[in-house]
Amino acid sequence: MSATTNFTRFVEVGRVVLLNDGPFSGRIAVIAEIIDQNRAIIDGPNTDVPRQSYPFKHLTLTGLKLTGLPRGAGSGIIKKVSEKEALLEKWDKSSWAQKREATKKRRALTDFERFTVLVQKKQRRDVVRKAVAKA
Repeated sequence: MSATTNFTRFVEVGRVVLLNDGPFSGRIAVIAEIIDQNRAIIDGPNTDVPRQSYPFKHLTLTGLKLTGLPRGAGSGIIKKVSEKEALLEKWDKSSWAQKREATKKRRALTDFERFTVLVQKKQRRDVVRKAVAKA
């Protein structure tokens, strides 16, 4: 009997993770080795995250995974594989990364810039309303 599950993001060697806490918060890294049920060794040579032990409760698993990565792979191997599979480009194209970038931009706006965005939204909404009413 085989059980089916909707869960697809497993903690495994090669899984790309997003760091949620600490000095490298907001960057991505790769699980290089699983220490125990609470921690893993992560490494992000392309994102300037040093190889270190990190608790799972401060990581978020992404849908990306590096294939063909051996257990305990060093920084050099991880860097080669991630460049070969264009990991950073895949991450930058993901909707998750784009939403994080948009939120970051929105939080950096001044009062006047927020007001300008509000006015532009009103103008766009008015144009759409008139087009719908005409059709």
